Amino acid sequence: MTGKKLIISALVLALVQIGFLSWIIAGRAAILRNGKEVLLKVEPVDPRDLLRGDYISLNNNISRIPVKLIANVPQGKSTSGDTSIVVRLKKGPDGYWQPTTAWFGQAPAPAGPDEADIAGRIADGWGLRDVDATIAPDYGIDRFYLPEGQGVAIQDDMRVRPFGIKLALASDGTAQIKALMDGDKTLFEEPLY
Repeated sequence: MTGKKLIISALVLALVQIGFLSWIIAGRAAILRNGKEVLLKVEPVDPRDLLRGDYISLNNNISRIPVKLIANVPQGKSTSGDTSIVVRLKKGPDGYWQPTTAWFGQAPAPAGPDEADIAGRIADGWGLRDVDATIAPDYGIDRFYLPEGQGVAIQDDMRVRPFGIKLALASDGTAQIKALMDGDKTLFEEPLY
């Protein structure tokens, strides 16, 4: 009986692990498939990680948010803990989306049809007293991995012409990178699975 229980326990554990991984993958795929598309302008940073391969580190037009855009600056005038932030984006005339307003916590009202909300986190200790200061939210979209050997060439191209990332945004503001864009041309697209 002990051997049988051990096998059953191992199978249950394996099914739970497979279910958890499937749930994570399906959630990401659902955002990529059904999320609202947003295009952000990006700038190059560093294209190599010796352990993971080529990537481009994405410093985009929402990487730094001016404190004056935050509608509900807290009493203590600095961030504490792992503070959540929602940044409202609106499509600009050039096709790239720009931040218009931000809130710590949740947005007070849903985004309009020509707007989108992206959710991020702010690390501890960002000062909010100076309205001319900026903060750096983490949206989880700071790297895009590329086929081996292509990071340096793309980084060099990013210095001479505009590049962007196409995001898919879930209704809760969770973002997934959908594609790397060179102007209007899609260079690399993320597969659903």
